[in-house]
Amino acid sequence: MVDRLARAVERHCEGLWSETAVPRLSLVALDEFIEPTEMMYEPMVCFIAEGSKRTAVGDRCWVTPRGEMALITLDMPVTAAFEKVPYRAAVMRLDSRALAAVQMELEETGPPSPPDVSAAVTASMAPELVDAVTRWVQLLDAPADIRPLASGIESEILYRLLRGPLGPVLSHWSMADSAASRIRTAARWICDHYTESLSIGEIAAVAGMSPATLHRHFKAATGMSPLRFHKRLRLQEARRRLFTGDMTAAQAAQAVGYVSATQFNREYRSAYGLPPGQDAARLRARLADGGESQVLLDGSGAKP
Repeated sequence: MVDRLARAVERHCEGLWSETAVPRLSLVALDEFIEPTEMMYEPMVCFIAEGSKRTAVGDRCWVTPRGEMALITLDMPVTAAFEKVPYRAAVMRLDSRALAAVQMELEETGPPSPPDVSAAVTASMAPELVDAVTRWVQLLDAPADIRPLASGIESEILYRLLRGPLGPVLSHWSMADSAASRIRTAARWICDHYTESLSIGEIAAVAGMSPATLHRHFKAATGMSPLRFHKRLRLQEARRRLFTGDMTAAQAAQAVGYVSATQFNREYRSAYGLPPGQDAARLRARLADGGESQVLLDGSGAKP
């Protein structure tokens, strides 16, 4: 059944990553291996129809192969490596209002048991879910059907997700005062203020947690502390600017909030193995040789 989904994705995906006319649906198609790629994830579910992808964030790493799905609950910087190609996937960006509307229709016997806070969870796709996702993508074959049918199929997908193995995490993610919701708020706030000097106390206040509780839950969710998450965002954006723009290492450091160029150079080399200028030159040389995708280091959004 996943073959139908893979063919539908291939039919409508132009290049590696394609936004679509269906709200909150994006498609990914890759035929040749590329180097591990840095990108920003946002809350979403990635349905893998063909191939396999390894994703790393902080101290955590997971593999999502054909026939499985990955639920991402936070805005976070990751490194993705495609382990098996051809690779085909459909991506649903999560909408809290659409999810709440579906949850209201469910007959629950009580509040869900809080699962462990985690920024990413994987599971196999049931045939009914694969069928719904396939029909969602196939709406692109008949554009006139998108407006009247897309929201209904999206609701069906959310229903099947809530009733499946990802249901407890997805339900907890949507609860207004859950630990997962507070960590999501903190992560989003760090993303919005990454150029500023942040303290653990400030981030904890945004999350409504004590610094110790924030650190514990944030590390469990992302594999790194809030301040390491903050530094990763800065370095990833600096690397993207060096690669895509005409600026010096000092200018890139200043643009992402570093006061000390020496500290920036030291942390950059620790993260990427080379000084900023040499690393950017190496990446441009790879692109010129045709060995990299145009989305390398694209930090503008979630491109799984």
